[in-house]
Amino acid sequence: MSTEHRLADWRETALKLERAVQDVVIGQAQTIRLINVATFARGHVLLEGDVGVGKTTVLRAFARGIGGDFERVEGTVDLMPGDMVYHTYVDGEGKPRIDPGPLLRHGERLTTFFFNEINRARPQVQSLLLRAMAERTVSAFNREHRFPHMTVFADRNKVEKEETFELASAARDRFMFELNMSKPGDRAVRRALAFDTAYHDADALIDRVPPALLPWDQLNAVGALIQQSVRASEAIERYVLDLWEASEDPLRFGVQLEGIDMKRLVLAGASPRGMSALLRAARVVAWLEGRTHLTPDDLHAVLPSVLAHRVFFSPVYELRRGELAPALVQKIIDKIVAP
Repeated sequence: MSTEHRLADWRETALKLERAVQDVVIGQAQTIRLINVATFARGHVLLEGDVGVGKTTVLRAFARGIGGDFERVEGTVDLMPGDMVYHTYVDGEGKPRIDPGPLLRHGERLTTFFFNEINRARPQVQSLLLRAMAERTVSAFNREHRFPHMTVFADRNKVEKEETFELASAARDRFMFELNMSKPGDRAVRRALAFDTAYHDADALIDRVPPALLPWDQLNAVGALIQQSVRASEAIERYVLDLWEASEDPLRFGVQLEGIDMKRLVLAGASPRGMSALLRAARVVAWLEGRTHLTPDDLHAVLPSVLAHRVFFSPVYELRRGELAPALVQKIIDKIVAP
């Protein structure tokens, strides 16, 4: 089978997965599309939102559709790094036992690792997760354990701040996307969520997703094919470089936010890793739309979710990040002329 036909078949499967998740988690089409993009761009996702909006349900639905093995860890203040790699207990005969922990117990079949309320975990635990995300390996029991197909999804409770440890800049930069999953505003969707009993049983909803729609052990290879198949013109390359430089020095491009000293706003712009993530994600968007070339719309579809958490503000403005980061990214999109 040719590469073109193989990618076309995979695109149909990817869109089938997306429709299946949208059928059980209504009112979250944009979040679902971006999680699908991250799956094929082989990037990790940090999900933030109000309590009870369906963050766990949407991740469980994707895990079921993707196939492979799923693991979930609850972030707590007493969770230690060792708890991620081994589990100690006393067996029925009173003998101490050590079993592999959540990162190791599935071996190379681990495809979806969900860290619930990551900001409740100590920085030492977050650091261990960083290595697992970056290298997809962990050293334990005198050898290196690999999980090459793993994608990490983490969610962050933005309501409760007691006994929490905010992620360091380096940790946030490891995530391809930072998504804000809010309550749906459409009244018809709200009515269905409130009165349709089908949406009151999360387990039954998850069961409606066809299992293992994707050959999960081929995702890395297909992701690489997608990146090779979608091209960027010279005009798009210049546009991306302008976007990058605008994230570092917005004032140079005439980007202004009302009431903000733009000379003092930005400490650091997007990293090379961040721009690589932008291009990887945009190519998947183009592929899902059936194209082999990038357009500005492909970049705009993912730019807020890739860039907003990668621009670092001076301390006087950092506390207003939730307000300023999206506004800055939108101003950059509006101000820089697209080809």
